[in-house]
Amino acid sequence: MTTNNSTFIGTAGGTFLSIVPNIHSADVLKTIVLAGLGAVVSFTVSLVLKRILKKHKE
Repeated sequence: MTTNNSTFIGTAGGTFLSIVPNIHSADVLKTIVLAGLGAVVSFTVSLVLKRILKKHKE
């Protein structure tokens, strides 16, 4: 099965350009803040679990 790059790029570009007008700057900012918060919480939980498991093994 061969892939036609121009068809793929055209479809991806059209999809992107149809989504862009519907995105508001407040939504983008909220998404960035929530993604950062999620990363920090995930990292913190990973560290806490690692310490708990380390103490449990000793």
